[in-house]
Amino acid sequence: MMRIEDLIERKKAGIVQNWFQLVVETYPNDTAHFLKNQKDPFANPVGSNIFKGLTGLMDHLLKQSDSGIILDFLDPIIRIRAVQQMFTPSQATAFIFDLKIIIRKALRKEIEDMTIKDQLWKFESRIDGLALTAFDLFMACREQIFELRANQEKSKVYKAFERAGLIAEIL
Repeated sequence: MMRIEDLIERKKAGIVQNWFQLVVETYPNDTAHFLKNQKDPFANPVGSNIFKGLTGLMDHLLKQSDSGIILDFLDPIIRIRAVQQMFTPSQATAFIFDLKIIIRKALRKEIEDMTIKDQLWKFESRIDGLALTAFDLFMACREQIFELRANQEKSKVYKAFERAGLIAEIL
């Protein structure tokens, strides 16, 4: 009997490419075009990191790796999306759920088998878990960004007060 992981593994390259395509399409047209077409990782570190991350996520979803290893691939993607103010938390993490649609399309015929369908539901629950982890990670990154900005503003105010002579050192 075929396992869902084996079926996905056979079509992994196409699945990851389609997944990358969908992630890239969440960006404005000019950016999406650049991310898709610029293959040099030094000229396009965002596209390169996203593609590497998606490939690693797929590999480790198939291997059922522990969450620590998966975080190594998820973290760079989520950090990239967290610093980009154009994304809400749900928009930044929705690409994880897109993987379920891509897999269902790729395995359309195979899914008709009831045993495969049961395995697919279990595989999709792993994807759901990944999405929850991505959301938590995104929120932690955004919180860190907001803390950095708040500290930067505090520092500006302190320096302005200092220049104005409103702050005295206490010995």
